[in-house]
Amino acid sequence: MSRNGAPWVLVAGGVNRHGGMEKANFALVEYLLERNIPVHVVTHHIEETLLSHRDLRVDRIAVPVRSWLAGERLLSVRGRQVAYRTTQLHPGARVVVNGGNCLWGDINWVHCVHHAWTSGVIDGPWIHRQKHRLAAAAAKRREIRSLRAAKLVIANSPLTRRHLIEFLEMKPDAVHAVQLGSESNWMPVTTMEREAARQHLGLVPGKLVIAFIGAIGYDNNKGLDILLRSWGELRRQPGWDADLIIAGDGRALPQWKNRVSMTDFSQNIHFLGFTQRIPEVLAAADLLVSPVRYESYGLNVQEALCRGIPAIVSAGAGVADRYPRQLSALLLPDPEDTADLTRRILMWRSARQYWKERVVEFSNELRAYSWRDMAERFYELAAGASA
Repeated sequence: MSRNGAPWVLVAGGVNRHGGMEKANFALVEYLLERNIPVHVVTHHIEETLLSHRDLRVDRIAVPVRSWLAGERLLSVRGRQVAYRTTQLHPGARVVVNGGNCLWGDINWVHCVHHAWTSGVIDGPWIHRQKHRLAAAAAKRREIRSLRAAKLVIANSPLTRRHLIEFLEMKPDAVHAVQLGSESNWMPVTTMEREAARQHLGLVPGKLVIAFIGAIGYDNNKGLDILLRSWGELRRQPGWDADLIIAGDGRALPQWKNRVSMTDFSQNIHFLGFTQRIPEVLAAADLLVSPVRYESYGLNVQEALCRGIPAIVSAGAGVADRYPRQLSALLLPDPEDTADLTRRILMWRSARQYWKERVVEFSNELRAYSWRDMAERFYELAAGASA
């Protein structure tokens, strides 16, 4: 590893282009390497394109027999070992951890607040309900310890910052919010792109397409259950003819596939599972729906908007803070209110062109703030705080 400056250590579950936290981590590493700063990453998953960089060192941590609890433990232990060794060799080194994933007293980049996330009833087998309760309690304990140890706390949204202040009683001047960036080259979808994407996804030409993107867990945090109940109501509406594409994986995916297969509208619902074809999913969609119960930000919503696609999302999601007044009708005051979600989807359908035009200015605004802008802001805050 070259020595072009004090190295950085990043301890993160993922450093790639697939999820919100992972994309943010990827953007930071890419920015640091661009500045010729050596980076040591401790992670479960990393973008292959980074591996050839001369200033990057990677420790990949396995997840034993799909046990994320064991994987998190191994990540934490190895992260502390690397952080200790690096800071001993290079007193000016910086160490970045994500929330409670590793106890180290430098920079904590918070992408969710477990104390603000109350998932309610877990819709799954008894063993998974027990595991979830244990995991949630452990996550809260790690979260408190890690954040109390941090010298600099950076939140991924103003909502996350507010939650840290409210639920963990952190001092307002000790927490900084840095918004997630966007793909500046993701322009509004053209007619040709939309037709090609629908053909590749096997969708019927000419029909409306609504998309849902998110993890499908037993906690139902992303609100898939709410959307599917609403879908049943929409099917009873005169003239309703649309396809629903669901992109996301999780332990509850087989359960939901089975439930949907027993309905009279299963032929209109397409489960994609885990997919790297999110750009195609967005290109194919006329509308994104995200009735989340907790969402520190909501990158899927932002990406839809960047592509000029209207998005209905819970008002409590972090991304909702950025919605301009003219798009407020697309925000769900209560994600549990299925009837309200149904009304808003029908409202959108009755004036599709109106909402498409309304999104344009907001789309341009979001794209103007890139991932590089986010990483630069992060770096500036770190530079202002001594290691």
